[in-house]
Amino acid sequence: MRQTFLLLLVFILYNTALAQQFGSVSGKISGSEGAIPGATVRILGSETGGVADAEGRFRLEDVKPGAATLEFRSIGFKTITQEIQIAPGETKELRIIMEQNSLGLDEVVVTGTMKPTFVKASPIKVEVVTSQYINTFSPAAASSIVEGIKLVNGVQEVVACGVCFTNSISINGLPGPYTAILMDGTPIYGNLASVYGLNGIPNMIIDRFEVIKGPSSTLYGSEAVAGVINIITKDPEDQPKLSIDIMGTSHLESFGNISTAPKIGRSTGFIGLNYAYINDFDDRNTDGFGDIANLDRYSLFTKWNLYRKSNRRFTLAAKYYYEDRRNGVEEFLNNRNYKALRGSDSIYGESIYTHRAELFGTYELPTYEHLKIDYSFSRHLQDSYYGADHYEAEQAIAFTNFIWDKEIASHSLLAGLTTRYQYYDDNTVATADGSDNKPNNQFIPGIFLQDEWKITPAFTLLTGGRLDHYSEHGYIFSPRMNVKIKASEWTTIRANTGTGFRIVNLFTEDHAFVTGQRSVEITEALKPERSYNGALNVNHVYTVGRSQGTIDVDAYYTYFTNKIIPDYSDPERIIYANTNGHAITKGIGFNITHEFVFPLSVNLGYNMQEVTQTEPNEQNIIETTDIEFAPQWSSIFTANYTLSELKMTLGYTFRLTGPMALPEVYDVNSQGELLSNPRALESDPFAIHNVQAVKEFNSRWSVYAGVQNIFDYIQPVSPLTGYNDPTAPAGFSQYFDTAYSFAPIHGREFYLGIKWDLQ
Repeated sequence: MRQTFLLLLVFILYNTALAQQFGSVSGKISGSEGAIPGATVRILGSETGGVADAEGRFRLEDVKPGAATLEFRSIGFKTITQEIQIAPGETKELRIIMEQNSLGLDEVVVTGTMKPTFVKASPIKVEVVTSQYINTFSPAAASSIVEGIKLVNGVQEVVACGVCFTNSISINGLPGPYTAILMDGTPIYGNLASVYGLNGIPNMIIDRFEVIKGPSSTLYGSEAVAGVINIITKDPEDQPKLSIDIMGTSHLESFGNISTAPKIGRSTGFIGLNYAYINDFDDRNTDGFGDIANLDRYSLFTKWNLYRKSNRRFTLAAKYYYEDRRNGVEEFLNNRNYKALRGSDSIYGESIYTHRAELFGTYELPTYEHLKIDYSFSRHLQDSYYGADHYEAEQAIAFTNFIWDKEIASHSLLAGLTTRYQYYDDNTVATADGSDNKPNNQFIPGIFLQDEWKITPAFTLLTGGRLDHYSEHGYIFSPRMNVKIKASEWTTIRANTGTGFRIVNLFTEDHAFVTGQRSVEITEALKPERSYNGALNVNHVYTVGRSQGTIDVDAYYTYFTNKIIPDYSDPERIIYANTNGHAITKGIGFNITHEFVFPLSVNLGYNMQEVTQTEPNEQNIIETTDIEFAPQWSSIFTANYTLSELKMTLGYTFRLTGPMALPEVYDVNSQGELLSNPRALESDPFAIHNVQAVKEFNSRWSVYAGVQNIFDYIQPVSPLTGYNDPTAPAGFSQYFDTAYSFAPIHGREFYLGIKWDLQ
């Protein structure tokens, strides 16, 4: 018994002495905005580790004396290591400051679910592009949503006309009108504006924009078939008191922004003016027409956070946009002759006057329940001449969304009532009823319900449905289901399926019917287009040494019925009809973002897709063909490097566009007759390289300069056909067509800009 007691006493004394030889490490992990809960800490080469609590505090026990290397990690922050020395029995206290990286996983997004959430927590895949990111790779004063969208993998700018260069935004190969453009969550850019208003959204007003690929009609209704681009405007409280940004280019273009952020009482505002001026004739491809549209453009924007005693949100924003856009033969443009020559039947030119007014915002009700109203109103006026053809159009859209947001246990419910009124009128057969004019009026009520159910910390199920009523088409139901699985701390899997629908406003969407000399033929009453979609996304955060990155992989498939595809096979007509078969878009894309320990960040994206239509041909044989202007593959690479000592940032962009199907068009010979063979029906791949440098002199002054299209690539053939018909003045041939535009013809451009902020 005595021996047993002595052995036990020796054992206790030995372990007590052994414990006193170990130490401990504790501390707090923070970022620029406070504590970082959930950050991990471990001692390299050992099994010792821990996780920070809700206040960012951690503690490691039983740390062996001597030298140790601690590693700190958290999603959205740069991984850091720290060397320490621990003496026996010592408790070392550390203060760890982690720096955010550019992976974007902690960005707050609202588009996927209509509620604020982090990118990493959202059950919907949302891609975010900030204004800072746009300014790193694009000239600030000239940047617009169209320039910024080129930085997103799988998203393309599509030019609809080789004379006036109107454009739209394509997602996953689908035409621009299939993309819903939102402003602060409200659908404000209808069909007419999606072709003639996008360049009037300057980067000056953009805080960020969010992109969802795939049908989103459950929340956003018609036009959200290919996806959604939600432009989040700047918060007045975060803007400098005065900001000026002016830029000029080697093509004699001038762009500028000036903004101020006043305060009235406890309400804060933002007022900005953007202008663009281009008045130069350049014809490198010698087709007799300008290589870029000349224009005078002005955009006035204001946004206010109105103070309320209840501290509930009330935002009011307004924008007015005016553009005088023109292009054509040199005589039409010289000395602003277009003002007198608009509508000429002998000197060809296209002149488009656009006036657009917008009002939008959010009002939270002063109720116990979380209720709010999103609202928007827009009016778009267009007065245009395409050669001798006069096109005059007006479109107005009024929209309200009454939303109820409720948390019940593990369920996050969202319900809404939507009303949308659309008015459209023009001077074409689109609104003609015999000899009378009959404007198109649509009142579209709708209701939607969504449930985000966090079944477990690793599994989230989102289901939803929407019901809209159209007077001409009845009720249209659009359901969706999304699943998010947190496979591990660093790997997230998202899967979704759903439907989309689209009501076609033909004459506001297809520019070809007013440019060129083709006649229009509609063979049937056009039905709503429907789509059925499935997609899978896998996101993984990885580390290499002390650097961190993400790998993102997408696979998608969409099946269309009732798809309306214009038939250009007859050089004198455009024939519109719902397809008797079907259309399919499917593809896979991946994106790698990596931020090195040294100040270099890179992003590489690649998208491969197949966009086809299947229907009976003239011999009633089922035939599958590629849909035009949808690249078979595309790639985007960006890199930015910061020279801290020089206060300089270098940005490089490389865009590679693969082959795409082109319309069947014919050139004419020297006798004014059509050649027997059409132009190439598929384009060759091409690449565009851009580089930019930004130099900060102090907190107020900065200068930026760059080169777009460094290697001076231009489309190898004119986007126009029939322009050289000897039997008619240029532009007035019966075979004249402007629809063969698939690549830039503007060429290399140098630019220089200066920016001043009064903080």
